[in-house]
Amino acid sequence: MRNKKKAIFNTIFLILIFSITVYMVFKGEDLGEIIHTVRQADPVYLLISVVCVVLFILGESVIIFYMMRTLGAKVKMGHCALYSFVGFFFSCITPSASGGQPMQIYFMKKDKLPIPVTTLVLMIVTITYKAVLVVIGIVIWIFGRGFLEGYLGQYMWVFYLGVGLNIFCVTFMMILVFAPGLAKWIMVKGLKLIEHFRFLKPKATRLEKLEASMDQYHETAAFWASHKLVILKVFLITMAQRILLFTVTYWVYRSLGFHGYSIITLTILQSVISVSVDMLPLPGGWESVSLFIW
Repeated sequence: MRNKKKAIFNTIFLILIFSITVYMVFKGEDLGEIIHTVRQADPVYLLISVVCVVLFILGESVIIFYMMRTLGAKVKMGHCALYSFVGFFFSCITPSASGGQPMQIYFMKKDKLPIPVTTLVLMIVTITYKAVLVVIGIVIWIFGRGFLEGYLGQYMWVFYLGVGLNIFCVTFMMILVFAPGLAKWIMVKGLKLIEHFRFLKPKATRLEKLEASMDQYHETAAFWASHKLVILKVFLITMAQRILLFTVTYWVYRSLGFHGYSIITLTILQSVISVSVDMLPLPGGWESVSLFIW
């Protein structure tokens, strides 16, 4: 009975959030024109684009399920799919996709999954996602610089900035995961500095909780350090995920009757834009929109 009530509450909560989002997105827009455009679009290409998005989301659920099971956490595949859909939705409506993982942790906590494990799993997901963007950005920069300059021109610096910020982010997060001793030192010193300048009122229990949390983190991170093959598999799945999602722009483009650009060109351009704006405080869903603006 309790599980049934929980499921009903979760469903109502998601429907409410989705309804508010739809209202905010389409507020002030000509819904008639939007509906007309959708009706004129080729349903086959639209269906392909939807399938690509769904496969992208389910790809993350496979990663979460695989890592949870590797870490000894008992979780159902269906629940992992829910975590992924929740994360995708909230990432699309919050700046820098910052709302996705907190909501995933919230739902995982409701399923009584250990916080240190869920936090580390989602951090690995984030690290591999950022690492994939870095690899894609570097490969495009090395082998397609002329191609990029032809399309971006004076905005090449935005691409370089995006790659640089992602490299910095990946490096910092890898320190947190694979050098937990250094991470603990940074976090403790940072907390003491914040309390010193009175941004937070000094409290002994806060430091104790932080140190205890970092100790748990160390135990789980040590496990990952000895399972490099797991990280490699997650990286490869993430790479396939990203490429699949980057093709969505092409399928929507074709559904609207356009033929001027190939799937390779639009996929590369979409990946460039994703790398460029990933660290900027824009809602996650704006990546694809920006391609048509450019």
